[in-house]
Amino acid sequence: MFNKLIEQRRSIRKFKDKPIERKKIEQLIEAALRSPSSRSFNPWRFVVVDKPPLLEKLALAKAHGSSFLKKAPLGIVVCADPSASDVWVEDASIASIFLHLAAHALGLGSCWIQIRKRDHDSATSADTYIKDLLGIPDNIMIESMIAIGYPDEAKQGHPKEALEYDKVSFNGFSQKG
Repeated sequence: MFNKLIEQRRSIRKFKDKPIERKKIEQLIEAALRSPSSRSFNPWRFVVVDKPPLLEKLALAKAHGSSFLKKAPLGIVVCADPSASDVWVEDASIASIFLHLAAHALGLGSCWIQIRKRDHDSATSADTYIKDLLGIPDNIMIESMIAIGYPDEAKQGHPKEALEYDKVSFNGFSQKG
């Protein structure tokens, strides 16, 4: 079942104008909260956004690669408290991928929007722009936003033949199995 899920999942940037049911949103939140965390410190925080005017503003978080959030019925901002864990980036990234996989399993599409180390414009980071917009405290860092909705585009999974097996080594770097 899991293998089929990862074989079929693709990033979706076009969404139908259809709200996501509350039960599915709750399942997405549960999936994020069940994601693994180093030493179970759980430094992540999640801001669930479903108001279209706010999603439109979040879609402007960076110059490239976030505009599709404007048409998504749901966005989840994945944040973390760096003082809670030295591996907050990894923990927030794992939570982000759990959201992707849960969305796909629920018949939804999703796409990651990188925020950490990205600029909103020449004077403001994407992190600062989102913090100001959502009232996120300065000590919380934003890793990503996940756009989620019912897909309005069909994409096939990547074929097995297209996978880069030459990047896999066994028992030492560049050792072929």
